[in-house]
Amino acid sequence: MSDIHVRRNLNAIEGGGIRSDEASRHFAQLSSEASRGLSRYFRYTIDTSIALIGLLVLAPLIVMVVALLFAVQGRPIFVAHRRIGKNGVMFPCLKFRTMVADAEDVLRRHLAANPSERAEWSASRKLKNDPRITPFGALLRKSSIDEIPQLLNVLLGHMSIVGPRPIVPSEAELYGPYFVDYIQVRPGLTGLWQISGRNDVSYNQRIELDVRYVRERSLWRDIVIMFKTIPAVLRAHGSY
Repeated sequence: MSDIHVRRNLNAIEGGGIRSDEASRHFAQLSSEASRGLSRYFRYTIDTSIALIGLLVLAPLIVMVVALLFAVQGRPIFVAHRRIGKNGVMFPCLKFRTMVADAEDVLRRHLAANPSERAEWSASRKLKNDPRITPFGALLRKSSIDEIPQLLNVLLGHMSIVGPRPIVPSEAELYGPYFVDYIQVRPGLTGLWQISGRNDVSYNQRIELDVRYVRERSLWRDIVIMFKTIPAVLRAHGSY
């Protein structure tokens, strides 16, 4: 083939929008999208499978806790806090009720009367000696049993097994520019925060852990976090 024919063929390829470098980039983009789609499918399958199996296996415990809560605290048995989910969509985050009925009023009066407690609340949105929590509720929180109903949130697609802990709207401002990272994924039942000390970790450290999880997220990391969650729950460090 002559040089003229070669040049014509190259010009035809480049002029027709089929440049080799563009084709490579397009192929890489398609491959990346396919990989993300496959990862989402596997994660969804793992999430729903674990949630369904968990609800079936824990059914006797759930029934027992419901009966005890009804006997000790009365209704309501469950609470549904409004939390921020993926893409900023709000959803009802389910828990067994562990607080007194007038929890918000109790907290407001307690913080007004205790400056040191108010400072602790401002820094972490948690209190080690929270006056709202009932004795039985404290036991449920210590063992993380209060969060079992969130398996329903996983089945409904509100949450994943692994991810950042769901936050309330008032916490969004604490994330600042990192809030964009937070809403990239569904909140999780467990995550880096839970296996790193939970409430013993400062709120700024919690934000760092959430951002790190989102930016380094992978199926393998999720599996590692799941396995590390078991001893973390049994030790109950930072759980209150």
